[in-house]
Order: sequence, then C-alpha cells, then structure tokens
Amino acid sequence: MDNEFNFEPRVVEPSVTPEDFDMENDLRPKYLNEYIGQENLKLNLKIAIEAAKMRNEVLDHILLYGPPGLGKTTLARIIANEMGVNIRVTSGPAIEKPGDLAAIITNLQENDILFIDEIHRLSRNVEEVLYPALEDYVLDLIIGKGPSARSIRINIPKFTLIGATTKAGSITNPLRDRFGILFKLDTYKENEIIQIIKRSSGILGIRCDEDGAEQLAKCSRGTPRIANRYLKRVRDFAEVMGDGYITREVAVEALKNMGVDRLGLDNLDRRLLRAIIENYNGGPVGLETLAAMLGEDADTLEDVCEPYLMQMGFLTRTPRGRCVTPRAYNHLGISGPVTGAKETFGQESLF
Repeated sequence: MDNEFNFEPRVVEPSVTPEDFDMENDLRPKYLNEYIGQENLKLNLKIAIEAAKMRNEVLDHILLYGPPGLGKTTLARIIANEMGVNIRVTSGPAIEKPGDLAAIITNLQENDILFIDEIHRLSRNVEEVLYPALEDYVLDLIIGKGPSARSIRINIPKFTLIGATTKAGSITNPLRDRFGILFKLDTYKENEIIQIIKRSSGILGIRCDEDGAEQLAKCSRGTPRIANRYLKRVRDFAEVMGDGYITREVAVEALKNMGVDRLGLDNLDRRLLRAIIENYNGGPVGLETLAAMLGEDADTLEDVCEPYLMQMGFLTRTPRGRCVTPRAYNHLGISGPVTGAKETFGQESLF
C-alpha cells in the first residue's frame, strides 16, 4: 500500500526548488536551435527577433504564460542571447516600491532586456510607473511629499520587457495590453520530453537507454523541469544500487522508491483520489473540503495536482465539486462506485 501520509517535499513539484538552480543553469539551452519543443512559438519568436535585428529596432515587449517548469525563464535568456544584449532578471514580489523599479530600469543599457517573473504579482503602484516606461520609455516619478511634492520625467533607454506568469488571468488589462507579443507555453509531448532527457543525460554524462528515457518521460507530466529532476535522482539510484546505467527497470524501481507510480502520480495525487473515493463515494466534493481533509493548501491541490489528474482522465470538475472517474478506480485497484446508492448526508437528506 502507498505511504498515505508521506509529507516529504514532492519530487513532482513543478515550481523551482533551490536544488534546481545549478542543474537548470547547466542544462538550459542557450539559443533557439538548441531549444526542444514549442515549435510554433519558436517559429514566431525567431521571425520577431530577425525582424527587429534587420530594422535595428528594440524588440516588442513579450508576455510568456503557462504552467511552471515549461521554460519561460529559459526562453527569456535565449531571446537575450539571440539579440546579443544583456538581460536583467527579477520577480514581481521583489519590486515592492516604484523606486525599486526605477533603480532597475535606469541601470539598463540600450536594447537590454528586463525579465520579470511572476509579473502578475506586481503591486498597482509599481504598475502605474511601468506603463509610461513601456510605451514612451520615460519614468514619471513623484519627488517629495505634501505641498512641496513635484513630478519629474526621466528619459530611459529603449528596452524590452519580458514578463512571465503562471496566471495570465491575474494580469490587469492595462498591463496586458502593453505587450506586443503574447506566447502561451503548453505542456510537452512525450517524444519531446524524451529528446530533452537524452540531451540532459549527454550534458550530465549519464548513461540512459531509450527505454529508460521513455519511462522517465511518461512520468514527467509533460514538464522539462520534472524530467530533469527525475533524471538526476534516478542517476543516484542507478549508481548506488546498480551499475550506473539507467534502464526501464532501474527507472521504474527508482521512481517507486520516490513514491511515483508508472503514470507519474505521487502520494499526494493518490491520497486526493482515495479521499474522494473512500469518503465521498467518488464525489462530488468541494476543493476547500478536500484541502482540509488532506492537510494541504487549496492552491496546491488546484494548481499542481488537479491539472495533471484531469489531463490523465482521473478527475473531473463539476458545478457541485470534484469527482473521480472510473479510470481512477482502475488505476488504484479499487472496485467501482456503488451505483444507485442513496446519500444519507448533506443537503439531499433534508428533503
């Protein structure tokens, strides 16, 4: 039986962790021809870059959005390399005051790139200062307080803002409208993840055969960050418990030890499905109720667990709440729900 109460950090967590920094810096492609996947995005991005270089103009402001771990930061660095300019990297929560933004922008050189991760978390005051900077390349700042306060306008170098977000719907309309180019990153296909694993194994000097790479790709949730994380951890297992060679059998056993099954579900995913099945006869059940039952944050369940479970066909959302599907019963080895059973609790018991 699965370890139902394993609260160790999730290996399938798509958000970046401290241990990912060095790995990602080593494995990130530097140019578009090294970047695997997102073919339509690459084509349009290449055209925009070449056109800007031919006209000797600054590149339009770009918004990259999609789930975490798909390569938004990597693409920003690639754009800087392709344009031959410097890049300054920061994040929305780090820019607390308009003065912080002014300090960053005034230190940019002509045609440089400013990359703001999680741009939807910018404060409204900072956004107001950013608008004229994006449109007219000026900063309007208020100096002083009270009757002696005055407004000054500072000319700044022409630059390109690249914003990245996992929640495009949280970006205000005025800010979204100031981006000339919008790209959505989709989860990767299995064959693309296999190519990424092969490339990463070559850079890291890891021996991994085709079947081993395929097994890792199946469990990677279409996310390169998770695939590379698996690769490193399975390498450790192969070196300590085997001959250092990653095969399908080694990958399956290593992932099993990490609590990840053959389809990429970890302990929290299975606990979520079992909670709905065992306590609510397969659903429906509300998100907050599930979060309280599992002792997890509701945002974690909604943003990390549910998208993959829905993609795999194990979970559905209805107006009344979350429901599991027959595929989830089959995967967990649980007999199907009792059909026609009358509920003896909740609102229906009132009538």
